[in-house]
Amino acid sequence: MSGSGQDLATIYLEDMAEQFRTLKQLAERALAQVSDEHLAAKLDPESNSIAVLLQHMAGNLRSRWTDFLTTDGEKPERDRDGEFEDAQLEPGRARAELLARWEEGWGRLFATLGALTAGDLLRTVHLRGEAQSVPQAIHRQLSHQAQHVGQLVMLAKHFAGAGWQTLTVPKGKSRERNAEMFARARR
Repeated sequence: MSGSGQDLATIYLEDMAEQFRTLKQLAERALAQVSDEHLAAKLDPESNSIAVLLQHMAGNLRSRWTDFLTTDGEKPERDRDGEFEDAQLEPGRARAELLARWEEGWGRLFATLGALTAGDLLRTVHLRGEAQSVPQAIHRQLSHQAQHVGQLVMLAKHFAGAGWQTLTVPKGKSRERNAEMFARARR
């Protein structure tokens, strides 16, 4: 990347957007392997279902990335506690409704990230009144999303059972994958 004419801020913001895209795609590839009946299924009474995780992640994204630079990231109209209530899922519409909220939240994140400038990285934003730099807020969001994507993937894998299609390098295939990657890098 050196010598490409990009400044550090541009490289950073593009990389953050790519990291978020990777997480979103990982979650969606896992979600595609889950039947509609398993969206609201829980491992135990204290666990979150995939539907609850989707509700929470979408609500969090909407709140944090709406007017990111000018308002507190915890919006007064957000019902965070409600995001963790079991989703009332109508058969046949549940997935579409959850994914519509999901897309809206991610859309706000990507639109905001895409509009940030180098100068914005030096600004301060707030979350529940707590001041943080823009990079801190971005990293906080990345960590939060990664945690919940991991939960979602684990649940999807559990419910998919023997039909699970791996999302990364399959077991026993690390050497092959590494050889392929190194060969590609040498080209």
